[in-house]
Amino acid sequence: MTTLYVDADACPVKDEIYRVAKRYGLPVIVVSNAPIRVPKDELISFVEVRGGFDAADNWIVEQLKPADIVITADIPLAERGLTKGATVLGHKGNEFTEESIGGAMAGRALQEMLRQYGEFGGGPAPFNKADRSRFLSKLDELIVRLRRRRP
Repeated sequence: MTTLYVDADACPVKDEIYRVAKRYGLPVIVVSNAPIRVPKDELISFVEVRGGFDAADNWIVEQLKPADIVITADIPLAERGLTKGATVLGHKGNEFTEESIGGAMAGRALQEMLRQYGEFGGGPAPFNKADRSRFLSKLDELIVRLRRRRP
C-alpha cells in the first residue's frame, strides 16, 4: 500500500494532503523535528524526529518503499527518495524524477553559490492558488498511477 510521507516543516499543503489521502484511504505520516498538530484520524500520524538538521529526512528515507510518495520541497531529500524508488512531489506540484533531479540539484548548488557572493537574495516565489491547484492535480495523478502499477 502507498504511504504518503510529508516533510512537514514549512509544508503549505498539509490540509490538501489529508483530504486526498482520506479520499483514497491512504496512510499519511507527517514528519518534523518539532511538534505539529495533525487531525485526529486513524490514517494520519505524526512523527517527531530529533537529533539534528537532517534527522527527519533520514527517518523518512529509512522508511520508504517503492510504492510510497514523499512530499517535500527539499531537493536533497527528493534525490534520496528517488534513490529508494519512491515517487517524490514538491508542494507546488512539481514531480521530481530521475530525469529532473540532476538539474534541480545543480540549480540548488548554483543558487547557494550566488547567495554566498551576495548576487542572489530572497527565497522562492510566494505560494499561490495556482500552486495549490497544480499540487492537488498532480498528487491525484500520482496516486492513480501508483495504483495502476500494483499487481
